[in-house]
Amino acid sequence: MGEKIKKIVLAYSGGLDTSVILKWLIETYQAEVIAFAADLGQGEELSALGGLREKALATGASKVYIEDLKEEFVRDFIFPMLRANAIYESSYLLGTSIARPLIAKAQMEIAGKEGADAVSHGATGKGNDQVRFELTYYTFNPGIKIIAPWRIWEFRSRKELVDYARKKGIPVPVTVEKPYSSDRNLFHISFEGGILEDPWLEPKEDMFLLSVSPEKAPDKPCYVEIEYEGGNPVALNGKRMSPATLLAELNRIGGKNGIGRVDVVENRYVGMKSRGVYETPGGTILHSAHRAVESITLDREVMHIKDTLLPRYAELVYYGYWFSPERNMIQTAIDESQKVVNGIARLKLYKGNCLAVGRKSPNSLYRPDFATFEEDRVYDQRDAEGFIRLNALRLRIQSLLKGR
Repeated sequence: MGEKIKKIVLAYSGGLDTSVILKWLIETYQAEVIAFAADLGQGEELSALGGLREKALATGASKVYIEDLKEEFVRDFIFPMLRANAIYESSYLLGTSIARPLIAKAQMEIAGKEGADAVSHGATGKGNDQVRFELTYYTFNPGIKIIAPWRIWEFRSRKELVDYARKKGIPVPVTVEKPYSSDRNLFHISFEGGILEDPWLEPKEDMFLLSVSPEKAPDKPCYVEIEYEGGNPVALNGKRMSPATLLAELNRIGGKNGIGRVDVVENRYVGMKSRGVYETPGGTILHSAHRAVESITLDREVMHIKDTLLPRYAELVYYGYWFSPERNMIQTAIDESQKVVNGIARLKLYKGNCLAVGRKSPNSLYRPDFATFEEDRVYDQRDAEGFIRLNALRLRIQSLLKGR
């Protein structure tokens, strides 16, 4: 395996892949392995199967770090992304993508503290996460040794991992009969693989965890009001909350009303297409609310320029370039626009639909006296004739040339 590796910090979730990886690293490198788990709002998953810490130690970890990063996750990663209105390929709100740079950043901080000479992750060689983790690793330590087991070990399927885990006495939450992979945090939960690999098959209802089906949602609409300051949500229904608390409450409300389910076939960075099913109830609500407040506070040209940056920004997050200079540059421009994004959005949630039905702001550029269809004294409609004739000039010239 090349140079001797003495200490490895593993990004550990307690799931099938990283449970097997922990044991495999110890056996393969004869090295000390430190398990690191980031609490990003996985909920009961952190204490599943008898406890994450106990499970890692029982599997052979010399030490276990479990860090509560929920507030940092929402404040410094999710909120900046929501200020950009980032959506990948018009559908995916980037719940997994945005979590990876924070996990990798915290992992590198532990590696530095522990004097580790290597880090490891459970991402496969076919997916996006390997890029997201490793770009961040190199950002914080250009000389770090990275071990990506899926790219070098003998296992070729999750069935083989399940067999290995059973052989080694490692409890895992995945079975051969129900092998799809899920990733959960405070922003969303994703499902991939297994039965979902056929893009024609509809996901089974018992798979979903954060939301009820729209058919089973309440028959009465639910209204919420979200207050914004500088482009960030700060209060829900008049009550100020911390970023993580606010998002968690919106997840509860949105999930109850069937909000935030997405089923997409997306283009991975490595070049292949993959099918993903996502639940993002709170994020879906915040995206709509932010757009609503922006609609009355942003200048037209600022909004249009900002919207041209959206696909590129989303692509950078999806590909793993969160700490890149280009993402920072775009973020700076976006955050400049957000200084006036103050106000309240009112949304109507009903059976999977999230509609903005009200918006108000002290910085509102909406003027009823200009926009009204009734009689007004501030807008001379005769001015429109010259405006139209000037803008039609190039079209008229083209027509004259064709006629000649």
